[in-house]
Amino acid sequence: MTFLELIQKFPTENSIVEHYLTIRYPDGVCCNHCGSDTVYARRDSMKLFDCPKCRNTFSPFKSTIFEKSSTDLRKWFYAIHLFLNGKKGISGLQLKREIGVTYKTAWRMLQQIRIAMGNSEQQEFFDTIVEIDETYIGGKPRKSNKKDDDNNDPPKRGRGTKKTPVVGVIDRENKQVFAKVAMSNPKGQKLTAK
Repeated sequence: MTFLELIQKFPTENSIVEHYLTIRYPDGVCCNHCGSDTVYARRDSMKLFDCPKCRNTFSPFKSTIFEKSSTDLRKWFYAIHLFLNGKKGISGLQLKREIGVTYKTAWRMLQQIRIAMGNSEQQEFFDTIVEIDETYIGGKPRKSNKKDDDNNDPPKRGRGTKKTPVVGVIDRENKQVFAKVAMSNPKGQKLTAK
């Protein structure tokens, strides 16, 4: 998803906060202090909720990387997208240029994302370090089809090729390899699809 697509899907910060709330609180937002479900968002911002039962104000972002952040949540989501999809990572200066924040804010966001990615509380998911890579299987084109038949272009390499993509994961501890052919999904999208 590009930044433009993100902005089109979530035109305001409140729209992305609503999306976040449906993910984190599928049964509805409840008070962090007393557990009451009769809470309401403030008029000026959906980042704060009031509880009439215990008369406390609370943030639905408590214990997350978004807690105590005044940065637009759309910028946070796009920063996470850039962080996860950058093969060689992303620097604070690059993030600053991409999302339009100060260097200090970009550096803090990257630190928070790294902390969330290295969450040691979720050890049951991964107890070891794994490596992942993709490759494309298929022979060299024959002399007769050196050119792509459709538009007379030279044969493509890598993600634009018609070769079969294979994704592999190796477990560093026991050297076990898991590989799978990345076939098209029911919509016809391949490994290269957005």
